[in-house]
Amino acid sequence: MAFSAAKLRMDDIDRNIIKELQRNGRLSNQALSDRIGLSPSPCLKRLKALEASGLIKGYTALIDEKLYGLPVTVFLRVKLGTHAEDDIKTFEKQVQLIDEIQDCFLITGDADYLMRVIVRDLEHYENLIRTRMQRIEAIASIDSSVAFGKVKQSYVFPAS
Repeated sequence: MAFSAAKLRMDDIDRNIIKELQRNGRLSNQALSDRIGLSPSPCLKRLKALEASGLIKGYTALIDEKLYGLPVTVFLRVKLGTHAEDDIKTFEKQVQLIDEIQDCFLITGDADYLMRVIVRDLEHYENLIRTRMQRIEAIASIDSSVAFGKVKQSYVFPAS
């Protein structure tokens, strides 16, 4: 095996397993082994080791936001009024409770956080800001940008 849970060292076969699963997480072990050129038993052993190491965190379905009814994507740059530990913890806990927030990153620059939000329409977005976001006391300012198109979205990591 190329790696262990204690010290993760992947080889090209492990990376190929990951790439194929990122492309299609529903591949059978037989199909996966065929694609990477490894027999099924060693392929399954490597897959189980990748899962046990925590590198593969889980599997999910990728859903089309528009078809689901959430076609509007908004990026929020949030600045906190204070960086006191309690305020940061409270803010981050509140973010976890808002389903429309799909991603939240701690960032450098003028803002403290960058969020990706999905909503039905601008009325839904306005309601989210007025009834949920503005009630989080630690927030000093929210700057938003509505995405009007998607140029690229990838779920496959670049080669390392």
